[in-house]
Amino acid sequence: MSVDHYENFPVASILLPGRLRPAVEAIYAFARSADDLADEGDATPEQRLAALNAYEAALDRIEAGATDHEPMFERLAQVVRAHDLPLKPLYELLSAFKQDVLVSRYATYDALLDYCARSANPVGFLMLHLYGQADEENIRDSDAICTALQLINFLQDVAIDIHKERIYIPLEDLNRYAISPAALDHASARPRWRSMMKFEVDRARALMLSGAPLALRLKGRIGFELRMVVQGGLRILDAIEAAEYDVFLHRPKLSRRDWLGIFWAAVRMKKQMKTVFSAA
Repeated sequence: MSVDHYENFPVASILLPGRLRPAVEAIYAFARSADDLADEGDATPEQRLAALNAYEAALDRIEAGATDHEPMFERLAQVVRAHDLPLKPLYELLSAFKQDVLVSRYATYDALLDYCARSANPVGFLMLHLYGQADEENIRDSDAICTALQLINFLQDVAIDIHKERIYIPLEDLNRYAISPAALDHASARPRWRSMMKFEVDRARALMLSGAPLALRLKGRIGFELRMVVQGGLRILDAIEAAEYDVFLHRPKLSRRDWLGIFWAAVRMKKQMKTVFSAA
């Protein structure tokens, strides 16, 4: 299993309380299908944007209190009403998906973080809202975890994204390590590539660890679910390092054996985090 932002949405998890399952499934269906509109198939950019604009119009109708929706949006409308769910995070997701249609390069890390703030962080916010845990400290740490997951996914999928003519590594970092965007997968760039990827991996790991205390503060199922997500992301970073950062030949994936290790790491996470922060 790979680390992909929406694949980490706990739709079918046994840890998810039954009362929240319909809500999470409705949000997931919206996010996953909208992401696919921006990214999958052979539609033109104009067709993709039109389809995403239609999703935005459907959100407008939900916000206005309309009742005659298509099935997927009717389920979402019911969830919005039942949980007093804010619509802003859903609009933010759509803005990020539209950006995917139009933008294929990011000049700076800050620009990439702005994208992640809309493509990733809304998911964590919505989950916190459903659990009644969306206070300022929790949102801050959730944003760090969600952005870190998105960055890890970018590092994991460099080779896949190149074929889509996308680069999610900041151009300022490529320039710093003298790597041409047109030669990412060239053998001649590998020594510089490894140095740059070590920097990217270290930065993503630090961001993930900065948000990890949230997984220890949250009690019960959501806390353990989040511990699993955090440990899964960290395990992917370890796998990238173990492959000497060559994600072109060795795209990291998590096996069943890895997930067993992730489970035990989640169980022991409180002790591990004390060790990490005492050494920092």
